[in-house]
Amino acid sequence: MVTLGNFLFRYRNHIFPLVFLAIVFLDAPRYPWGSARLDRALDGVGILLAVVGQALRACVIGLAYIARGGRHGKVYADDLVTEGLFAHSRNPLYAGNICVFTGLFIILNSYVGWFMGIPAVLVAYWALVFAEEDFLRRKFGAAYEDYCRDVNRFIPSLTGLRATMSSMRFHWQRVIRKEYGSTWTWITVVIGLVLWQRVAVEGFEATRSAVPGYLAAWGAVTVLYALARYMKKTGRLS
Repeated sequence: MVTLGNFLFRYRNHIFPLVFLAIVFLDAPRYPWGSARLDRALDGVGILLAVVGQALRACVIGLAYIARGGRHGKVYADDLVTEGLFAHSRNPLYAGNICVFTGLFIILNSYVGWFMGIPAVLVAYWALVFAEEDFLRRKFGAAYEDYCRDVNRFIPSLTGLRATMSSMRFHWQRVIRKEYGSTWTWITVVIGLVLWQRVAVEGFEATRSAVPGYLAAWGAVTVLYALARYMKKTGRLS
């Protein structure tokens, strides 16, 4: 798992999108048991789960961001960060990512998504965590072992969460600076999946009148993306 995790860490920005796209196009979308109402309910669950994942990521980054982008394509960390949400979960950013990806596959609602996509996400992030834990254990030794004994690997503990939130300043500028691109991406994917599913199941003529609404929603999100990018490039989010 450590070897797989190191490989995924090095090439994750290429592998994850390509695998997701492959899973999306390997099977046609469908309405569960032919019910459009049930499909909308599943879409709502998927969107809610993705929003929860994004909110979790925002809370992590706004309180105590940890830079684990790696160095030269390998796992790397300067410090052992145990404050903010890292006092409640050792991998809250990955937990947020899992929620977002799982939400997208629920919206997709294909057999390949259910039986290959979601398991692949879980295995991939489990491997990434094993690789990072191997590095952190070797670098920080007993301090990291103590941290592992006190804090869950994924599921955040709610004990003391209110005190954590109230004791730290929330850096909303950092959240926008770090997250505007990925947020725009997954919302774009949601809009595309929902529209593609409707066209695939109902036909283009039956959904023609709904297309402007989807395009308007994507346009609004894109305007916000452009505004955030402008603010970042002009130093307004420093």
